[in-house]
Amino acid sequence: MTTLAQNQKSAETVSTILEKVRALGPTLRERALAAERAGRHSDETIADLAATGAFDIGSPAEFGGAELSVREQLDVVSEVSKWDGSVGWTVWAGASTNWIPAGMGPRVIEEVYAPDWAGPRTAGSSHFPASRGRVKRVEGGWEISGGPWTFGSDALWAPFTNLGCIADEGDGPFLVGLQVPIDEFEFLDDWNVAGMRATGSVSITLKTEQLFVPDYRGIDFRELTSGAIQSGLAGSLWKAPTLGWAFSTMAGMSIGIAEGALERFLERSAGRPIRGTTYKNQLEAPLTHLMLTEVHSKIQSAKLMTQANAAETDRLGELALAGTPADGEYMQLFSARVLAETAYAAKWCAEAIELLQRNSGSTAIMDFEPIQRSWRDARIVTLHGALNLEALSENYGRLLAGLQPHNFAGITTLDRFAPAAAKA
Repeated sequence: MTTLAQNQKSAETVSTILEKVRALGPTLRERALAAERAGRHSDETIADLAATGAFDIGSPAEFGGAELSVREQLDVVSEVSKWDGSVGWTVWAGASTNWIPAGMGPRVIEEVYAPDWAGPRTAGSSHFPASRGRVKRVEGGWEISGGPWTFGSDALWAPFTNLGCIADEGDGPFLVGLQVPIDEFEFLDDWNVAGMRATGSVSITLKTEQLFVPDYRGIDFRELTSGAIQSGLAGSLWKAPTLGWAFSTMAGMSIGIAEGALERFLERSAGRPIRGTTYKNQLEAPLTHLMLTEVHSKIQSAKLMTQANAAETDRLGELALAGTPADGEYMQLFSARVLAETAYAAKWCAEAIELLQRNSGSTAIMDFEPIQRSWRDARIVTLHGALNLEALSENYGRLLAGLQPHNFAGITTLDRFAPAAAKA
């Protein structure tokens, strides 16, 4: 279990990272418009973020990483997102995919974390059944073909990206994750989107038609999600439920973006008259007070729910490390809950920003105004492929009603916890 000294050291580390992020924040906001127009962060921004320690929050302590708890990672992702949603996305993507190389064994772990690197350590792309990547086993490893691999968040800056590829060995298709180094890629200029524009989440192709990947850099995704391979890492973070880790911190983006939009609204509304009324100062108008309370309630609801999920993720990791893991039924219920509640957190925060945007006047549509960027970025989070609110709500509701959720393949599958079928 985590000791008092470890908790104190972790608290000091997260405090230092947060202080550095807050100091960098105004610069991140100043750069946001140029980054949007470029469709990616500048190398300077990536270097500045690396200097804060934000890219190390989910990296193993054995290799010099901060290895913060999920609850602490949530605070960092929220703080970064407050200044620029795209930067928050980049930090979140880098932190929340660390479980992939960690689940592939010591050799991959050393390859990813041992070298010096200023930027996200890992990225992932196309871990879903519709992946256009194909792979087959060959002597000594795997042969990849196909593509492109889409939504390659952080692939522009990470030394390795884990590509989702479909294999079929006669018993039906299954997903394989393959670690591929950055110098094997070509990046398409296709990230032309409504929000999160600076994340540079472009599509990826291989430089060659086929690429050989050594055996140790590939894994059947079912082995990865079940934790079949021991990492050799000592901390409870590596025993924590991966959906709790990835999606609690994902909600942190929405929360941070909304908190940043609220701060900006209060800043720009002081002394601003409300057209169509006799109010000379928007902040003195009762209609503003009613709106602000609704905005606060939506953000606070999302925040408290997400903090609870992050803390529970950490608790479950501690239990597993101690050799007393929660049973599969609870893990399935918790994972379904985190997914649904993350979708609700994203929805509520986007609605809060919509209220702020609607009450900010016509100048708030200008591309230099942070509120309109927050408005677009927050909506993009709600449209993430893993945050289909209705589908996630049905799955969680089915579990509450005593039924199994839908059985589907991919990174958010819930059937990894399902009870085994009774033998005839």
